[in-house]
Amino acid sequence: MATRRTFIKQVIGVGAAASAGVSSASAQGRGQITGFDHVAVPMRHTDAMLTFYRRLGFAVRETERICSVHMAHQKINFHRPSLWESGTFDLRAAAAEPPCGDFCFVWSGDIPSLHARLDAAGAEIILGPVERQGGANGGDATGTSFYFRDPDQNLLEFIVY
Repeated sequence: MATRRTFIKQVIGVGAAASAGVSSASAQGRGQITGFDHVAVPMRHTDAMLTFYRRLGFAVRETERICSVHMAHQKINFHRPSLWESGTFDLRAAAAEPPCGDFCFVWSGDIPSLHARLDAAGAEIILGPVERQGGANGGDATGTSFYFRDPDQNLLEFIVY
């Protein structure tokens, strides 16, 4: 009897969650996607890339195979050429090679301080300022974006809300 009662409570809970627009998986406590931990792309110009990202203000960590740049609770892993060109590394997109990244970062300061940071890094703005719909507030926020490229020619965007 307790098993049947438990089943009925689960069904009622899932039905209530579904009518409220909540997935049955989250209604059952299985979790939700809460954000990115990291993305990974191959890099070609290791020294230039690490210098550039340090000048942009990122914390950089290096290992024999991967270099990572950190912001808040996320990171980008850059696979060293010796790793992705080895022919034995499968944990990447099959056709990925530089440039294959397109990253948008949120700038917490104002536009003049962003310009100062980009100048210090030697970044050349290729587009901006332009108004863009960003990911903040569930995708309902509008910000001002600036686009430029890193030494491997990945596209970078900084958005100011």
